[in-house]
Amino acid sequence: MLLAALSCLLWSFRSSAGHFPRACASSKSLMEKECCPPWAGDGSPCGRLSGRGSCQDVVLSTAPLGPQFPFTGVDDRESWPSIFYNRTCQCFGNFMGFNCGSCKFGFRGPDCTERRLLVRRNIFDLSVPEKNKFLAYLTLAKHTTSPDYVIPTGTSAQMNHGATPLFNDVSVYDLFVWMHYYVSRDTLLGDSEVWRDIDFAHEAPGFLPWHRLFLLLWEQEIQKLTGDENFTIPYWDWRDAENCDVCTDEYMGGRNPANPNLLSPASFFSSWQIVCSRLEEYNSRQALCNGTSEGPLLRNPGNHDKARTPRLPSSADVEFCLSLTQYESGSMDKAANFSFRNTLEGFANPLTGIADASQSSMHNALHIYMNGTMSQVPGSANDPIFLLHHAFVDSIFEQWLRKYRPLQDVYPEANAPIGHNRESYMVPFIPLYRNGDFFISSKDLGYDYSYLQESEPDIFQDYIKPYLEQARRIWPWLIGAAVVGSVLTAVLGGLTSLLCRRKRNQLPEEKQPLLMEKEDYHNLLYQSHL
Repeated sequence: MLLAALSCLLWSFRSSAGHFPRACASSKSLMEKECCPPWAGDGSPCGRLSGRGSCQDVVLSTAPLGPQFPFTGVDDRESWPSIFYNRTCQCFGNFMGFNCGSCKFGFRGPDCTERRLLVRRNIFDLSVPEKNKFLAYLTLAKHTTSPDYVIPTGTSAQMNHGATPLFNDVSVYDLFVWMHYYVSRDTLLGDSEVWRDIDFAHEAPGFLPWHRLFLLLWEQEIQKLTGDENFTIPYWDWRDAENCDVCTDEYMGGRNPANPNLLSPASFFSSWQIVCSRLEEYNSRQALCNGTSEGPLLRNPGNHDKARTPRLPSSADVEFCLSLTQYESGSMDKAANFSFRNTLEGFANPLTGIADASQSSMHNALHIYMNGTMSQVPGSANDPIFLLHHAFVDSIFEQWLRKYRPLQDVYPEANAPIGHNRESYMVPFIPLYRNGDFFISSKDLGYDYSYLQESEPDIFQDYIKPYLEQARRIWPWLIGAAVVGSVLTAVLGGLTSLLCRRKRNQLPEEKQPLLMEKEDYHNLLYQSHL
């Protein structure tokens, strides 16, 4: 019933974020290299007449890149998005979107002036109706064609640089699977040759900002698809987990008793077909994933390579990660030592911070542990556990940001691997976003995590209460000291008074003061006490 009701709402809400806008997939747009669609509110490009934005030249970063990618002009993702477009909508104020028709993250309302803060919650804290609604939203997204976006099925060269556009429709859910594939795929060099040491969203500084934006856009798509403006992605807190406790039919799908590599027939996801999972096939054909179905979702948690990933991450692993003060270091790739990003991503030992190519820990450990579709980077977003997992990874990133409050220039400006410099536009998003734009607190982007709200600093708990506890433990001694001090004060006061009287009586009459002021007497007494 819920799924049917949601389907009826579909065409009342329009999407606003993703890869190639349908309005910019024509030969005219590609040949002119301009993506400035009209905003429906006033019919002008980028909502210019309403002051929402304007069509402007794309200004690319000129900062030098790292040495990891030794080519130039062979990959459509270089200097994104210039191979496809060099003019796009630049939105003003709090407006956002490929046509400036949406609000920036953290704002809403017709003029995008209302601030809002949504809270992502632990999936096990959701009520049964809330959990079922989340599962229904996933299913709706999987079976609903994106009304505003299409995916390219060929490179710019294969499209004759726009003369023969090659695009396919795709579902809302698979649009994001395709984006994760496209950003991490190998470079096609021709004649079945590829360059594998390239990734615009992993193994480098942009890993955390890229996935932060990915989740925000996915969340926004579901909000628009369903009309549920308060929807947030739940997270799975996997610290100290002994097994996949979300891998049940009640949640993300249990194991199929007849085939441990498949999901239980009772699961929401047992009938799902995956896309973009056959990287070697695409490489051999020098082709891109075209979004066609490639078989069922695979998952066999725990039956993985235990030599590479002996266990799931612990609370101690997370705390060590958070103790690393450097966001990035050295070569700024998967060989970086003492890098918070590289350790959290899972290429460095979570006990030492030293890069270790033989181990997959932290974020990577969960992918390996799932032992299926989620274990291969390009197609890993097919598994909906991907969303829960990355939401929790993002929350650890948020803890680090709150702990150290880094300025934006902590994020590397130059010499990072291709696509990962601070001012580089993130592949393959249109509208355009820079890596550095998401190196900020989640609160500035309109969301928070429930367990981080609970752990906000409490002045009484953290500072005053410890002193009161100490005082409670030593109060008998304090009372005793006060009593002894009072007795000694009285005795000393009496002796002082007696001595003063005797001395005054012994003075010659002409040398005795005519009158001792009351204030002088108290001063004398006070000095005697000291």
